Amino acid sequence: MASKSLHPSVEQFKSFVKEHPKLLQSVRKKENTWQELYEDWFLLGADDPKWAQFEDNNTEQAVSNNEPEPEQKNWMNQITGIIKNMDANQVQHHINQLSQAIGAIQGVINQFQTNNPPTINQPPANNNPFAFKKD
Repeated sequence: MASKSLHPSVEQFKSFVKEHPKLLQSVRKKENTWQELYEDWFLLGADDPKWAQFEDNNTEQAVSNNEPEPEQKNWMNQITGIIKNMDANQVQHHINQLSQAIGAIQGVINQFQTNNPPTINQPPANNNPFAFKKD
């Protein structure tokens, strides 16, 4: 992947985000957008008290407690949310449609397999290589 040269303020914002890892979590939780955060950072500056809540002071404690990382928790929460929001009737309907489609494909494949052209009857060949005839 070719790297493009970014505007210096964007580079500064990227390093600011690395210093404040909770910004990433905030965006993933859809509490903020990158555009909003960038505009606030640009207008307020990096020293504004607003950014204190996004500093990660407990990274060592989280690692030492063997807790799943926030990204793993977020991923698992997303999967759980998707499963909770599923409609069982719609899932069953889609499974039935998929089953019918697979059945149709199998039928077409079977049709092609049974319609092989008939082989030409060839005289039976002597398969014994050591068959000798008497004089």
